[in-house]
Amino acid sequence: MAEPFEIRDPIHGFIELDEWERDIVNHPVFQRLRRIRQLGLTDMVYPGATHSRFEHSLGVMHVATKMFDAIVGRRRGFLVDTYNYDEEGAGLAKDRRIVRLAALLHDVGHAPFSHSGEDLMPEVGKGRRYKHENYSAKLVADLMTDVIEKHPLNQNYDITAQDVADFIEGKPADSLEGKSSAGRRLFWRNLVSGQLDADRADYLLRDSHHIGVAYGHYDLERLLTTLTAVEDPETGSPTLAIEEGGLHAAEGLIIARYMMFTQVYFHHTRRIYDHHLVEAMRSLLAQSKGMFPSPIDKEGLEEYLKWDDWRVVGRLAAGNGGTHGEIILNRRHDRRVYETPEFPGRDDLQRLEAARKALGERVIFEDRAQNSWYTIDSTDIPIVRKAKLDQEVVARLSERSTVVSGLRAVNRRRIYVPIGQSEECRRIVAQMLSSQESDG
Repeated sequence: MAEPFEIRDPIHGFIELDEWERDIVNHPVFQRLRRIRQLGLTDMVYPGATHSRFEHSLGVMHVATKMFDAIVGRRRGFLVDTYNYDEEGAGLAKDRRIVRLAALLHDVGHAPFSHSGEDLMPEVGKGRRYKHENYSAKLVADLMTDVIEKHPLNQNYDITAQDVADFIEGKPADSLEGKSSAGRRLFWRNLVSGQLDADRADYLLRDSHHIGVAYGHYDLERLLTTLTAVEDPETGSPTLAIEEGGLHAAEGLIIARYMMFTQVYFHHTRRIYDHHLVEAMRSLLAQSKGMFPSPIDKEGLEEYLKWDDWRVVGRLAAGNGGTHGEIILNRRHDRRVYETPEFPGRDDLQRLEAARKALGERVIFEDRAQNSWYTIDSTDIPIVRKAKLDQEVVARLSERSTVVSGLRAVNRRRIYVPIGQSEECRRIVAQMLSSQESDG
C-alpha cells in the first residue's frame, strides 16, 4: 500500500489522506472550498477569521475517523451483534470509509461566505428553502461519481456516490429500526450531524484558534476516550453516548458552544455584516430573482459552483453590490442602537416595542437570536454509568448536569439604524426610556 499523504493542520497536527481521498480533495467541487470562508465576514470584527471551509472539512474527516475508531475499539461486540457485521469486519471497514468520505464532503454545498448565503437559496416547498446539505448531496451524487465510484481503491468497498450523498442528507429517514446497512449508516451519521458530531468538535477549536479567543476550547481527547455506543432506553435504537468519566468533558463542549455563540457568532457587528452581505449578494443575483441556482439538475449545480467568495468580492469591488456593497467596502455598517438582554422578560420586550415605534422608519434591520446551543429532548447526550453486576445505566446529560439543565435558548433582539442616524436614534431611545422610568 502506498504511503499516506499528510497535510499539516494547525488544530490536529497532521491529517492523513490516501490516494483516493487525495483525488477527491483535488476535485474542483472540493477545491472550491478554498474560496469559501468558514465565518463569512467575521474578520470585520476578528481580523484573524479568514480560514476556509477547505481546512475545516479536512478537520471534520480527521475527527470523525478518530470518533469512529474509538467507538469500534470500545464497543465492537455491541455493534457486531446489533448490526450483523461479519466477523472479519468488512462491513465496519466500508462504513468507516463512508464516514470519512461524507465527513470530508459534507460542506461542499455551502454558498459564498458559508451560512450568510443560505437565505438566498431557492425554495424547495412552501416556506422551506434548500439547505447547503441538499446542495452537498446533489453535488456528490451528480458531479463526483467518477472520482468516487471508479477509483481503484473502491474495488474492495463498492461505494457509490449516492451512498455518500444519502449519508450526508440522513437518508433513508425511515430506516432507524432493524439491522439493515441503512439503519447502521444512520447511527454513524451522528458522527457528522448530531450533539456529539465531528463538525462541531472541529469548528469550535478551529474558529477559536483563528479568531484568537479561548471561548471554544474543550477537552477533545477526553471526549474521545469516553465516547461509546449504547442502546437508547427510550427508543431502543443504538446511539452515541459518553461514559460517566467524560461527563465534565461533555459539559465543556456544551459551554464552549454557548460561549462561542454569545461572544462570536451572535456578535452585534458580525450579525449586521451578515445582513449587508445577504442584501449585496441579492443585488448580484438580480437576474435570477435574487436567488442562487437550484440544485435540481447538473446545469444548475455547475452554475452554482461558479459562485464563491472570490466572485462575490470581485463584483462588490466593481461596484455591483448596490448600497449594501458600498457599506461593506467602506466599513460603514448600520449601527445597533437598542438591544434586549439575552433572556428578555415581558418588560424588556415592551421596551423594545416602544423603541421600535419611537424610531419609526429609521429602523433598517431587526435581529433576533433564536438559537439553542443544546437541545434537551430525545437528542440530549446519553451518559452511561456502570451499575452493580456490570449493568449499564443510561441517563441524559441534562439529568446529570446542573450546568446543562440550567441552559436556555438565547432570545436577544436588536435594532439597527444607518450609521449617519445612530447618534440621533440613541438619543431618541434614551429619552423614551427615561420617560418610561419617570412614568413608572
